Amino acid sequence: MRLNQPNENISIHIVDIKTVSKPLEDYLDAHFISICEGSSGSVLSDVKQVVSEFLKTKDERTKMGATAEFFLHLYLISSGFKQECLFLNLEEGSIKKGFDGYYSFNNEEFIMESKSGSSTTLTISHSGKIKEAYKDLSDNLSGRSVKSNNNPWKNAYNHASHADVATDLNIRKNIKALSDNYDKSVFSEIKDFNVIPASTVFLQNIWKDDFSKDIIQKLIELSTKFEFKKLHVICITKTSLDLFQKYLDK
Repeated sequence: MRLNQPNENISIHIVDIKTVSKPLEDYLDAHFISICEGSSGSVLSDVKQVVSEFLKTKDERTKMGATAEFFLHLYLISSGFKQECLFLNLEEGSIKKGFDGYYSFNNEEFIMESKSGSSTTLTISHSGKIKEAYKDLSDNLSGRSVKSNNNPWKNAYNHASHADVATDLNIRKNIKALSDNYDKSVFSEIKDFNVIPASTVFLQNIWKDDFSKDIIQKLIELSTKFEFKKLHVICITKTSLDLFQKYLDK
């Protein structure tokens, strides 16, 4: 992992996952249930089976999206963020929640949007996916999204209100006010929010440094075109999509 902080409001995180090592497996085991279900008290093997069976029924695009999102939750937890949402949408048996992630850190709230893809895609790059994630965040907040009839704050509030997530009352009130405004077509601007645009690129079982090498300066330059209150850019490169499935099936 490489961390670069050009100033107090911008952090750039470069994460390479070449294998699920024993320490990473242990960390996954320790946080798997909380990422998926909060403090549900479920048995680890049962929750792993639920996620495994869910992924096995999905196409590659959905598998990449779900796997990328899971490891972003894991990375942000390891960085001290509190996850104010559930990976699993238990009511619908899906991972849909409006925004891909909602977190708190040092009494501040952050919204995450994840984009992912395969290294086999001709034009794929972390910077391209970061731009996509940022645009989606901006469009969702401002009501410009093609899915603007789907209030993303309402989904975020439902997750934060789940007892097993244990979200602070003040955070729930903030989300509820934003949700109510959205319903009244009173939208927001991204410049007023702490945002986490994230990119994950899956390689084809052969490690290459191409996607994570020498990209920090490019991401710094890209961040100058963004508006935000605080910005965390996260780029994760994984050896393959299969790494997560192999962990789930152990």
